[in-house]
Amino acid sequence: MERHARVHVDVIMATQLKDPVSAPASKPAAAAYAADGFVVLPQLITPEFCEILNAQLERVLRGEHDTGTPPDKAPTFKAEARAKPGKAPPPIGGPSKRTLQIINIWKADAAFASLVRSPTLGKIVAEVAGWPSGARVANDQVWAKPPGGAALTFHRDSPYFDFVPSDVATVWIALDEMLDEELGLLEYCPTSHKWGDGRVGSANQFFDTSDRYALLYDAARREGIEKSDVRIETLKVKAGGIGIHDGRLWHGSGPNTTANRPRRGLGIHFVPACAKFREPDAGTTHAHRFAGSGVEDGVLPEASFPITYRGGGQAPATATATTMKVRGGGDEAPAARTTAATTIKIKVAFFAAVREAVGEAEIDLDVAADARTSPEFVNALLAAYPQIDKLLPRCALAVNGEYVEEAVVLKEGDEVAVLPPMSGG
Repeated sequence: MERHARVHVDVIMATQLKDPVSAPASKPAAAAYAADGFVVLPQLITPEFCEILNAQLERVLRGEHDTGTPPDKAPTFKAEARAKPGKAPPPIGGPSKRTLQIINIWKADAAFASLVRSPTLGKIVAEVAGWPSGARVANDQVWAKPPGGAALTFHRDSPYFDFVPSDVATVWIALDEMLDEELGLLEYCPTSHKWGDGRVGSANQFFDTSDRYALLYDAARREGIEKSDVRIETLKVKAGGIGIHDGRLWHGSGPNTTANRPRRGLGIHFVPACAKFREPDAGTTHAHRFAGSGVEDGVLPEASFPITYRGGGQAPATATATTMKVRGGGDEAPAARTTAATTIKIKVAFFAAVREAVGEAEIDLDVAADARTSPEFVNALLAAYPQIDKLLPRCALAVNGEYVEEAVVLKEGDEVAVLPPMSGG
């Protein structure tokens, strides 16, 4: 434990005051994320910082929290009791069938907090996912799979959250070199984020030693896709590499069949900065349980769900809202959105209850040049008018006078009508 203590001192001095994430040389391909459901960035944090995080993980597993606050969930850990007298236990306790999970380690440790709350990482996620309002952390999860650890059932992340908008983007960060498939690497099913919800994607038992593909193949069958046509791609990166995947993408991982090598990673679930609870009083998700008291009108408390990047190019500490001109008035309403030159102007018309809630019949709204009606247009609208979050999911959209049921790409000068919820049977 002496090495852990020494590294702990280095952490407080070296990481608490700076962003450990390096911006990629070129922007991640948002188009690939939209098409395939994931993107891979080979190296965003240094191997040295991964070593620091792994050392800090050992401390947190032993109940040592440099922030004075425990994580929201941590396993019982008795590595020393299993080690031979006078011998230090191996990383994460050595061989075991049980994968260790910690939820919201950022609350307990400064090094992990500097990564989870990184403005650079938040910006990357917002740009890849197409979220004009920015990005905020729903939660983080450490998954430490020891030698002998079981496979992880294929599933989706989105069913475990209940936000409006419903978008979720998961960042998976490798804390060990993940090039050998024997470690039980993360696996993606490309394009499966476009599948319907015939099979929701939640699993009652995550660690399945019988058939970890069962839910995936059932979901594919409901889409008319043969089992033999289902593609699987493995995320292979060095320590510090990451994958970002859509919350609706089916994914899982194999067992760790190595004799003595742990597979440690950090997953961070992001949602749009404008996200709110769909059911603030009746929800049963982890996020509801960890939100604490004082949740009003579904608004996510910053202390539990930190915004790490706000649309408009500003990190939260120095955020300044850009503006959106409202037709018919001289005032300008703040709107969280990007201010890059690649934006287009959309005319938006409101009717009935939505018009009353907004207080305007028509507005001009700037969105990204490649914005779709969902999620980008919807997210931008909710960022500007959060008071319509309960109405908007039940509304219909018409683009240039024609109803749209699926996401369509918007063009400069398009007119989008937000039509009120229909009643009757």
